[in-house]
Amino acid sequence: MRMSEGVEWGLHCCVTMAWLEGEGPVSTARLAASFALPAAYLNKRLQALVRAGILTSTPGARGGFQLARAPERITLMDVVAAIEGTEDAFRCQEIRRQGAGAEHPVREFGRPCGISTAMRKAELAWRRELAAQTIADVAAGTPASAVEQTRRWFATERTHT
Repeated sequence: MRMSEGVEWGLHCCVTMAWLEGEGPVSTARLAASFALPAAYLNKRLQALVRAGILTSTPGARGGFQLARAPERITLMDVVAAIEGTEDAFRCQEIRRQGAGAEHPVREFGRPCGISTAMRKAELAWRRELAAQTIADVAAGTPASAVEQTRRWFATERTHT
């Protein structure tokens, strides 16, 4: 399974906003500059997080993005689903019913095949693991020095923008 870079961008931005909680909205330009990302593309990912109710967006010169709810209530799966969508990664096309399988009676295909079952089981485990971890969990696992450096950078940038 491969996820777009937008998932990484969205997760990092959410963690950063958790560290900056209470300091007001953070602009796309500041977030993009902090990670050396293209602002226009980052903004599209952040808008997807707004549509999913993960972030709020405030327009205007002092506007930007903030977490819409507590970091403890935003799971990694919430962010992945907002960016990538909720469609299953593996979609069984029932190819066993084609070719040589087309001659078999329909009753032989009453249950999902072992491949479909195994892939579904793996995807559910992946989704459960992401749903069990929150932005707060990730933020708490970051070294204090990195958090402080990020806060300092944003505080300095706020005075220069």
